[in-house]
Amino acid sequence: MIDNLIIVSTQVIVLFILIALGFICGKTGLIKDNGAKYLTDIVLYLATPCIMIKAFQEVEYEDGLLINLGIAALCSFLIQFLSIPLCKLIFRDKNENRRKILQFTAIFSNCGFMSLPLQNAVLGSKGVFYGSVFVAMFNIIIWSYGLIDMSGDKKFFTPKKLILNPGILGVIVAVLLFFLKIKLPTIFIEPINYLAGLNTPVPMLVIGFYLSQTNLAKIFKDLGAYISMGLRLVAIPLVSLLVMWLCKVSGDVLVACTIATAAPAAATTTMFSTKFGRDTDLSVGIVSATSLLSIITMPVIIAFAQTLA
Repeated sequence: MIDNLIIVSTQVIVLFILIALGFICGKTGLIKDNGAKYLTDIVLYLATPCIMIKAFQEVEYEDGLLINLGIAALCSFLIQFLSIPLCKLIFRDKNENRRKILQFTAIFSNCGFMSLPLQNAVLGSKGVFYGSVFVAMFNIIIWSYGLIDMSGDKKFFTPKKLILNPGILGVIVAVLLFFLKIKLPTIFIEPINYLAGLNTPVPMLVIGFYLSQTNLAKIFKDLGAYISMGLRLVAIPLVSLLVMWLCKVSGDVLVACTIATAAPAAATTTMFSTKFGRDTDLSVGIVSATSLLSIITMPVIIAFAQTLA
């Protein structure tokens, strides 16, 4: 386990060096709020779909792969879906705006921004292959239940918005190419590879920027924030890992799903919070604090998963 811990810690430290650079850019004004939003859009609409297509193009079809894909989809759906009633039961704050944020940050992980680069570093293309399924389930749940819950109004949810989400579209295109056994020619795959390469540095710079704009001292004095962060970084990942292991999930599927589950709070929380008038300061604080603390929690949990796998 020590060897696994060292390997994963090294990868997480690499990501946090990039986050530190984003922090410096935020403090010096090299990245401003509008710039961070534009960078986020580039990742969401270009880099994330491309890294999914790249992963599915690089994985060779083999017996058992489809079964593992189905297992990854089922695990990712159940982990996120079953976290909803748990967090609703735990957080009963009378302030609705605050309660929504505490629940949301505990339920949803940063499985795209933070996990895909780490899955790629630890497991290679197969890690991103299974991680993409987790992101797809994340997008289905967050753009249906999450959108309705945060807005408090079902009118904000439409099937069209769900299907046209870039995370879903990327998986659909990648899966179709995979099942039809279509290998893209070099003239197409090279631009996709270049854009996919942005999925590691750019999100880390954005996370670093938001860290630079946050008063973390305030978050670390908030009991509710501590509970939410504990659930997101430790309790939910460990329980999910042990349940998957007891259900005989193993290998790359187990590790990929654990990496996604162990990631810090989803950056989407702040986007929804801003749009629907929830407690934005609390959302930014928890997202930033969990991103910072995950440098300690993620290596330990992922190394434990590798040992069980």
